[in-house]
Amino acid sequence: MNQSIGRTVFWAYLILLGVTWPAKAADPQRCEFEAQHMGTTFRIVLYANDKDTAKKASAAAFARVAELDGIMSDYKKDSELMLLCKKFATVVGEPVKVSDDLFFVLQKAEELSKKSDGAFDVTVGPVVQLWRLARRTQQLPDSKELAAAMAKVGYKKVKLDAKNKTVQLTTPGMQLDLGGIGKGFAADEALKLLRAKFGIKQALVAAAGDITCGDAPPGKDGWVVDIAPIAKKQKPRTLKLANASVSTSGDLEQFVEIGGVRYSHILDPKTGIGLTGRRSVTVIAPNGITADSMTKAVSVLPPKIGLKLVEDTPGAAAYIVVLDKDGELVFHANKRFGQFLQK
Repeated sequence: MNQSIGRTVFWAYLILLGVTWPAKAADPQRCEFEAQHMGTTFRIVLYANDKDTAKKASAAAFARVAELDGIMSDYKKDSELMLLCKKFATVVGEPVKVSDDLFFVLQKAEELSKKSDGAFDVTVGPVVQLWRLARRTQQLPDSKELAAAMAKVGYKKVKLDAKNKTVQLTTPGMQLDLGGIGKGFAADEALKLLRAKFGIKQALVAAAGDITCGDAPPGKDGWVVDIAPIAKKQKPRTLKLANASVSTSGDLEQFVEIGGVRYSHILDPKTGIGLTGRRSVTVIAPNGITADSMTKAVSVLPPKIGLKLVEDTPGAAAYIVVLDKDGELVFHANKRFGQFLQK
């Protein structure tokens, strides 16, 4: 039997036995989805083998974000957070058992509050309400109202019981605001769901200035992320990230100008006043909840102290840009920051 006939008989024999050669797997497709949650646009970029899986995965991830918004929102009166505050509106009652998600976020907030000596504080809710009004009316908060609001502020006024997952607010009328930590946690959870339920590891979840990255895109060694400059003369900085998160905070977009003074939406928890002076803070960390919350703390702290806080956090890096009174840019960064720059 010649060789060509032999090969034909061999392949026919395999087919009769039901043996087939596996088809080459298709290259993962890049898919992008957007949805409005938590007062901003959440964007998911992922690589999946087919578009149907990508759609189902993104829908499930957005549903998880919506679930967390229903837990952490300070805009929705029926959110778990607001119902918790309502229980302590007039009296200091018994500790309240909360969901695992809410307790986890409050616990992480408390940890950072302690490490930053109160530079990060989720109890600033009463003061945040005054500044929201200030942005609408273009008038500074009344001094008496600000003093009354500040009497309800202080992270030590929140008592957490890790064993029973309970929370107690020790001053009547306290309002918690998770705006400086919630989006980072939501991005973490969305990425976690994509991995666990759909096996999608090459993905990115972005919520305004908070970006959480999974495995690098196919054929790449990281996701490329640009840091928005606060002045035209600032040289652009581009990051390359994989399995890391980045958050940038500042007054580039959210601020109010009253009496010729520019006040940031980021408040100093110890004064109740919006930060003045131009500053942009970028923090890179292993997860979104850390990066998101730490940018707020570092924004409030003097640069050297802020960088020390970041340096003491495993895997974290920071880049601080300050526009001084003479209009000059001053840059600060810790040693780890360089390893995340695109070469």
